[in-house]
Amino acid sequence: MGTADSQRLAFWWDAIEEPLPSRPALAQDLQVDVCIVGAGFTGLWTAHSLASADPTLRIAVLEKEVAGFGASGRNGGWCSALFATSDAALTRLYGLDAMRAMRRAMQSTVDIVGRSAAAEGIDCHFAKGGSVDVVRNEAQRSRALAEVDAARSHGFSEEDLRWLTASETREIIGIDGALGATFTPHCAVVQPALLARGLADAVERRGVNVYEHTEVTAIEPGTAGSSPVVRTSGGTVRADVVVRAVEAWTSGLPGHERALVPVYSFMVATEPLSGEFWSSAGLASRATFADYRHMIVYGQRTADNRIAFGGRGAPYHFGSKVQPSFETEPEVHALLRHTLRELFPALSSSGFTHAWGGPLGIPRDWHSSVGLDRVSGVAWAGGYVGDGVATTNLAGRTLAHLITGTDSELTRLPWVGHVSRDWEPEPFRWLGVNAGLMTMRMADRSEERRGRPSRLAERIGRLLGQ
Repeated sequence: MGTADSQRLAFWWDAIEEPLPSRPALAQDLQVDVCIVGAGFTGLWTAHSLASADPTLRIAVLEKEVAGFGASGRNGGWCSALFATSDAALTRLYGLDAMRAMRRAMQSTVDIVGRSAAAEGIDCHFAKGGSVDVVRNEAQRSRALAEVDAARSHGFSEEDLRWLTASETREIIGIDGALGATFTPHCAVVQPALLARGLADAVERRGVNVYEHTEVTAIEPGTAGSSPVVRTSGGTVRADVVVRAVEAWTSGLPGHERALVPVYSFMVATEPLSGEFWSSAGLASRATFADYRHMIVYGQRTADNRIAFGGRGAPYHFGSKVQPSFETEPEVHALLRHTLRELFPALSSSGFTHAWGGPLGIPRDWHSSVGLDRVSGVAWAGGYVGDGVATTNLAGRTLAHLITGTDSELTRLPWVGHVSRDWEPEPFRWLGVNAGLMTMRMADRSEERRGRPSRLAERIGRLLGQ
């Protein structure tokens, strides 16, 4: 999918002024202090944090398409404190104090994103209205109440996560059939393409060179006596540190074919909706919304009063392939429209204006990570499992501390230095991922019929270490 198609299909890109600013492709060899591969949120926040910490650093950002082209410019716009690894798993791996530190760091990051955008003059429609996860059957209620109980056992209060009765839920959101919900204040909505493009402009103002239309063909780690090298379509870049920040596209880099599985998520957007609709649908503070089904859905009320709504469920493609033809799935988009109308029956006669999709990156253990190998000079961040809008900011600030040798609370967080094991080779990867997706769809249907939590879904959760 080219840039023009990306703008046409993804609702968020319609707000970007055309034509896009002309940024050069790399056309010569370079020597820099830090080379960042990928001009999405991870790469741009890293460049922003580094340039803020040390304006003398020579920083180059390399992007195959244009800044914000990937998941950063197409996602659901949830700037949330969600972290891919569960609190229970973090506690089991690192202890209670480390888990709490990770959770608090994520919560504070939500506000940092808003303050940073404002300080750079980026109008990305940031609004911190929290997030509501609705319960629509008894199995979901059981899961939601267990999540609240787990939060209490881990030392988090109602100010972090609380149960809402059916009537309290209706005060926030008018979803059909809501039996209750959980609510957290630690979430904001953003217009992700505006944030990504604004960040690209901001780092350029700070002296960072952003090269678009520059394909990276290989990252060659350094050794004790040499620096890492980045091979591109337009020249060779040598740097003291290279940051790998390409998320779902990681599988296209030699040597990283099995590091992350690219799984597609899809979205639709309605036309602007009437005041009459919103009087019953609620979301006056623009809280994000989801429910407790296993096959994830997510939505927000946009600044111009649409609903942007997305979900998982598209098949994983053999060999971890990522290509433009996978970004539209008529059946999945139709299911999303049907699901949204099921949640809000008043949408039955409303139109939809946009449908789009793109890949997100999933590590084998569903554990996001950030780190720097000082011997090879290669740093990385990613594996956000779709929860990257805020996590990328935390990653960028953490990478800046690691690269500049700054000892801080960020560099001691438990995700620093974590390395996930590779996914299985094909065809086992294809069979396993798609079997997991099918299991979650079956689990949702079973819970709707029987009202009891699915044992199949519980087993999948245990296999993923959650």
